Amino acid sequence: MQNSEFKKAVKAAVTTSNASQGLVMDPVKLIASDGSEIILDRRAAMVSGTIKSMLSGPGDFSERQQGEVRFPEISAKVLEKTVQYFYYKLRHTNSAGPLPEFKIEPEFALELLMAANYLDA
Repeated sequence: MQNSEFKKAVKAAVTTSNASQGLVMDPVKLIASDGSEIILDRRAAMVSGTIKSMLSGPGDFSERQQGEVRFPEISAKVLEKTVQYFYYKLRHTNSAGPLPEFKIEPEFALELLMAANYLDA
């Protein structure tokens, strides 16, 4: 997915979610191993059980206070694809009809599988 397509998908997912819930974006920052940052809506981040626990669990995680989560073992490319999946899942959960394909490049499949396992997504 190209950067412009990613931005359109994010906007569509947030708009769909906001329209049904009457909410504005609550940003969360994810930081990849190379220091690159991805800012996404909290509802999309909550697709991940791990991130959800860090941001809203009973513990006193620093991530909860700062609204940012660092992933020193996840590359920027893998983290970006993972965030795309969060928005895909957020947009298509409970939707009627066939789901559009979520494309995964074969060269990233193993890294994505490991990231998805860690992120409980």
